[in-house]
Amino acid sequence: MAAAIPPATVELECLIPRHAIARRVEELAGAIQRDYAGCGPVTMLVVLNGAMVFAADLMRLLDLPLAVDTLAAASYAGTRSTGELVFRAPPKLTVKGRNILLVDDILDSGFTLARLMEFLREAGAAAVKSCVLLDKTVARHPRGLKKADYTAFRIPDRFVVGYGLDADEAWRNLPDVMCIHPK
Repeated sequence: MAAAIPPATVELECLIPRHAIARRVEELAGAIQRDYAGCGPVTMLVVLNGAMVFAADLMRLLDLPLAVDTLAAASYAGTRSTGELVFRAPPKLTVKGRNILLVDDILDSGFTLARLMEFLREAGAAAVKSCVLLDKTVARHPRGLKKADYTAFRIPDRFVVGYGLDADEAWRNLPDVMCIHPK
């Protein structure tokens, strides 16, 4: 693991304040609730670690028969895509026959989410939808997911932390989404 970025070397700027996040998560929950009404149980599959806070807030607002599981996967080494999806911790629940809501923190290149959705479909999921906190306005990978089914916010291509997102495991606990600027 890389050494944490020293707080003295960066400035944090609030991009999305906590009250806007709370309001938007509530709106997303309403849309998900309507879309899944009458569909039977839903399995929320949370991509660790960045989506933990978002998923926790979202699931508390859903009045659905809901199972929750997590997975850890990556398709990159450092900041470069490897072109392969590697599971660090696969889901524990079987996905066969389940309605899956895949929850992640950021849609950027789209490669990891596209591969996860493909994996879940191949594993026999009845249906797979994606939900992301942030959609970065960047070019997508040619084989990447172009658009999530549910998106809380579109953001510019800036490095962000807070509300579960980190920089070298720091700042996940901040209640707002913050941009990092070098000093």
